[in-house]
Order: sequence, then C-alpha cells, then structure tokens
Amino acid sequence: QVQLVESGGGLVQTGGSLRLSCAASGRTRAMGWFRQAPGKEREFVATISPSGASTYYTDSVTGRFTISRDNAKNTVYLQMNSLKPEDTAVYYCAATGGYYSGPKWKGSEYDYWGQGTQVTVTS
Repeated sequence: QVQLVESGGGLVQTGGSLRLSCAASGRTRAMGWFRQAPGKEREFVATISPSGASTYYTDSVTGRFTISRDNAKNTVYLQMNSLKPEDTAVYYCAATGGYYSGPKWKGSEYDYWGQGTQVTVTS
C-alpha cells in the first residue's frame, strides 16, 4: 500500500502562483492531480507518465499549470501559475501501481489517493 501526502496549498490572489507537492511512500507509476470544488464533481487536472516524459492537462489549465516528478524522491509536483478564482478547490494527488499502458484520465484508473490540500484563489 502506497501512502500519498500532499502539501503546498493555501490562499493566493488572482494571478498568483502556488506549487503543490505530493510525496509517495513507495514506487508509483502514473501520477496525477485532480480537484474538487464545492458542490461540483471531482475533475481531472493533469497526469504524468512514470518516466516524466509525457504530461497531459485538462484544457482549462493548459499553459498555466505544469506537472513534474522527481522519481528519486518519489514526489510529484503541480506548479500553478496565473491562478484564477475558478481554480479554487481541494486538490488531490493520485497514483497508479500497476503496469503503465498510457495516460490516465479517470479517477477510477488510480489506485492510491492523498488526503487533499485546499487551494483558494481570491479575486
């Protein structure tokens, strides 16, 4: 069982930046970030392949967010720039443990989840 621990959330003004981190207790394959705003369903944000060579984003964050990973530290990051009030949500880190067969867009494809970290963007 892999444990995921997120950090880096907080309160920021529109146009500001935050970097989220997610430390895994063991080796992982694909990793991703999801978010859930109040009253809304959880949505995909970004995912990264095991090597870090391939990354994918939802349209609303493309060009503003960057996902990366440091496999030596078993850690994945989400650099969030040009933040908007609509980015306000609880952000969850997720990871897969099985064979990597391509990008993982759906929450059901992930095996492990973090506890979430709150990101609030004020206008």
